[in-house]
Amino acid sequence: MPVRKIVQIDEEKCDGCGKCVPGCEEGAIQIIDGKARLVSDVYCDGLGACLGHCPQDAIHIIEREAAEFDQAEVDKHLATARPAHVPSAACGCPGSTVQDLGLNVLSSTPQQQSPAPADDTDRPSRLGHWPVQLTLVPPTAPFLQGANLLLTAQCAAFAMADFHERLLQGNPIAIACPKLDNGQAHLDKLTAILTMSAVESVSVIHMEVPCCTGLVRLAQSAIAASGKAIPLKDVVVSTKGEVLSES
Repeated sequence: MPVRKIVQIDEEKCDGCGKCVPGCEEGAIQIIDGKARLVSDVYCDGLGACLGHCPQDAIHIIEREAAEFDQAEVDKHLATARPAHVPSAACGCPGSTVQDLGLNVLSSTPQQQSPAPADDTDRPSRLGHWPVQLTLVPPTAPFLQGANLLLTAQCAAFAMADFHERLLQGNPIAIACPKLDNGQAHLDKLTAILTMSAVESVSVIHMEVPCCTGLVRLAQSAIAASGKAIPLKDVVVSTKGEVLSES
């Protein structure tokens, strides 16, 4: 076996933030059990495009015996991990660029957030990232790592007056409509997200109307397709904006 340059990840330093994952175009790095790991030697070209994305300095290029980089295997790997008909997150539009809006999505809790004002003026937004549309959320976005993903019906946030304070803060969100959107595309995208990221749980927030329960079935199907045992929470919101049940 040849000696060549290849990525080495220090698991003790790695905190599982996932920032290195998007930097690897070959998909050689994934978050597994809360740590960044090299999936296979043949996927790593040894060029180190992922190095500059690690805030913990946990990734380095070393020389060791390793199987040769194989572009054909990389292409097969990416075709399996990223369905061809899943829309690209970037899509050439600056407005869909992944952004951290300043909130610590991974560790924020209601207690850590600043309290809402006594009146309705100047309420702070609890949104910690961009984009929010499921179609545009990259499967390897850093804000997904170790998080409880809120898969939210578009109407729910408008119906609930306290959506930000009660449900959103500290959680990443992906918005979709099970009735009007492309259901298969959403299933493929959510499956890719759950497969390629380290999402720890999914909370589906949907309206009480019958068509909206399709979002729950979408999440169930995506979890099953991912092959992971990801907990699922079902939150039902009334047309008056009341939380009817959480199960």
